[in-house]
Parts: sequence; structure tokens; C-alpha cells
Amino acid sequence: MTTLEEAAFAGDESAFADLAGQHRRELHVHCYRMLASFDDAEDAVQETLLRAWRSRDQYDGRTFFRAWLYRIATNVCLDLTRQRNRRPVPAATDSPGELVWLQPYPDRLLDEIAPPADQPDAVVVDRETIELTFLIALQALPARQRAALIARDVLGWSAADTATLLDTSVAAANSAVQRARATMQQRLPVHRADWSAPRPTAEEREVLARFIDAHERCDAEAAIAIAGEELRVSMPPDRLSFTGLRACLPLFERAFGPDRDGDWRLVPTSANRLPAAASYLKRPGDSIWRAFKLDVLWVDHGKVVEITTFGASRFPGFGLPDQLSPDR
Repeated sequence: MTTLEEAAFAGDESAFADLAGQHRRELHVHCYRMLASFDDAEDAVQETLLRAWRSRDQYDGRTFFRAWLYRIATNVCLDLTRQRNRRPVPAATDSPGELVWLQPYPDRLLDEIAPPADQPDAVVVDRETIELTFLIALQALPARQRAALIARDVLGWSAADTATLLDTSVAAANSAVQRARATMQQRLPVHRADWSAPRPTAEEREVLARFIDAHERCDAEAAIAIAGEELRVSMPPDRLSFTGLRACLPLFERAFGPDRDGDWRLVPTSANRLPAAASYLKRPGDSIWRAFKLDVLWVDHGKVVEITTFGASRFPGFGLPDQLSPDR
């Protein structure tokens, strides 16, 4: 054990907090993958650290402290999943709108996670394992299969370590992973395997700039020009979804037409390694641009093929203000 570990497990609460705090953000991402909710992940991490402190006398020092924390965090997430079993499991045809607890993850917080000391150039959070489509597919898996798949295919753990994580046999852990992989292969788009960029590409940023420009000029034709024919718009908190450009046209009319709620100012950002835009609305008679919504875009071959829309309650996590000055 290191000096910090010795102090922590000797009962020094401050030392324990410092030791566990080194892993807080990556634990949060782990819990987020398990639960698909930023807020639920925060609760899970708090409970993980509390359980770790209370059970510190059970840590034998033979396993890595990080792995011990992950095991506790996984059990916390399994417990939370059992508690929320009233939430429906998404079917293969479900949209993000059916996953009412789905929340975005700010890229600025993902960037806080340091790579392993022996892999300084490693990509700590791959785009494939944090993107919204992947998270939605994960939620269709039974919780223990989800945990097994994350351990093996996301964290890169061995079969033996995965079995220890789930307190089961290696054979049972391998079986869970195989079933999970088969389900994920059915649910994930084929072209997803071609993603290599860890964050939004130059093309995606250019499309985002055009998306922002169209909104700020209230130009429906410009917005439609960058939309794919199979455009899907989903609003998870409200269980709303629209599939196909034709079905989405009333949304463009509502946002840009003469009867729109007001004028727009948008701020570029990114979530789940995807381009995103924070929208501010200035209603007639008002002088302030007020926080309204967050759109996360999925761009394919220069076209917006999916927009997942979240409420302005997510703005603080992105470091976004609740209003913009009149001269913005």
C-alpha cells in the first residue's frame, strides 16, 4: 500500500476522501453507462464512496483499490436498477424518447478523466462507449449482462476480473458477455464500428455551425438542407419522437415560422462526444435570451440524421448560463 492508502485504511477520513476522489469522475462515467442518467450516476457515486468508507476494513489490499471501488459501484448500480424496475425496458424499435431518464454527459467533464499512468496517450472515454445510441442499447440488457459487457468490452477487464466483479464464476461471466454482445450487435448501427474520432470531427463542427446559423436566422430551408431524409427527433423527458424528414417539418415550422415563440441564439458545445447546441429563446416583448433547450446531433455524411433534445435543466453541467446578455 502507498502512504495515502495506509492512512486511508487506518481510519483517516480525509486521506480516504483524497484517495477515492482520484477515481470519482471515472466512477461517475461507469455509473452513467450503467444507468444512462447523469443525476442517477451522481447519486450512485455518492453511495459508492459512502459504502467504500464504511466497508474499508474489508479491503485486503490484494486487489487494486480502483478495481475494489468499481465492484462497489457496480453493486450500487445493480441495486438502483432493481429499485427502478418500474421503468420499462426499451424494445428494439424504441427511440431515445422512450428512455425518459436518459440525460446527456458534458464533454468538458469527460475531458477531466486522466489516462492511465502507463498509457499517457490513451483515449480514456471512447466515443463508441459513451454515445447516446450505445447507452440506449445498453439499457435493453439485463443489469448483470450490462455490467459484464462494460467490464469486458469497455473497461477491458479479463474474464476472471469480470467474474470477481459480479461475484460469479468465469463461465457465468463469459456467458453473460456473449449474450450481451449478441443483443448489442442487433441493436447498434453497422457504421458505428467505423467511428474513430474521440470527439466531434471537423465535418460535424461545420454542420453544427450551419445548424446554429439556420436557427439564428430562422431559416427553415437552411435547416432542412442539412437534414437527412430519415431524420429522427427525440425528446426523452417528454416521450416525444418524430421519424422521417416529412414528420419533422411541423417542428421546423414551429421553430422558424411566423407563429414561432420568439428568436434564437445558440451556443456550440458537445455532449457524449457528439456536437451539440444550447438554444436560448427571446420571446416577443422580452430583452433577454433565456435558456430553452439542448440539442445533441448525430451527423452522418454531412447530414443531421438524429437530434436528441433535452431541457434547459442540463445547462449547469455544461457550464452554460441561464440567460445571454442582449448584445450577445
